[in-house]
Amino acid sequence: MNLKEQISKSLEGDLDAFNQIVLEYQSLVYNQAYRVIGEPDAAADATQEAFISAYKKLHTYRGGSFKSWLLRIVSNACYDEYRRRQRQPVVPLTPENDQGEDLESAPWLEDPAENPEEFAQRKELSNAIQTCLNRLELEFRAVVVLVDIQGMDYASAAAVVDSPLGTVKSRLSRARRSLQDCLRGFKELFPPSLRHVGEVASE
Repeated sequence: MNLKEQISKSLEGDLDAFNQIVLEYQSLVYNQAYRVIGEPDAAADATQEAFISAYKKLHTYRGGSFKSWLLRIVSNACYDEYRRRQRQPVVPLTPENDQGEDLESAPWLEDPAENPEEFAQRKELSNAIQTCLNRLELEFRAVVVLVDIQGMDYASAAAVVDSPLGTVKSRLSRARRSLQDCLRGFKELFPPSLRHVGEVASE
């Protein structure tokens, strides 16, 4: 089934069809939630809530970019989860596999083609980026994740966060400068071709 058919059948109550949508978009949704919230367990909660909300609101989808429609729901779920955890701080728990070993990220995010050293390097760099993202205010973090990580254009990102285009551009500019300043402290983690990211002075 293509997406249109999956949506149509989901609206008729076919949970298998909606589960196919979940499988196709779970990586996108989790990545968005994790980068915005910054905690794996909170991101998992927001991901679950986002898909529940998407199922309930599927009748409101009127065509156009389904990715943008879904990311808007995810972003709202992230805001809600972030604010809830600000009111009720919790100690993050690292999930475990069946053998009781810690899982630092969702299994579907791992690249099976990587060797252990490459995975460790990528994980360390990913953690450094997340550390810098976490230093941004939530509104700034959301737009930089949408544009620079999810690859959305400015107009689509503005629609997702329900803000004027000029506001999104301004937030993105400030967020990028802040990230650049922060990443200077982690430049040794970048491949040689990208180390200028942490070396170029802010204008």
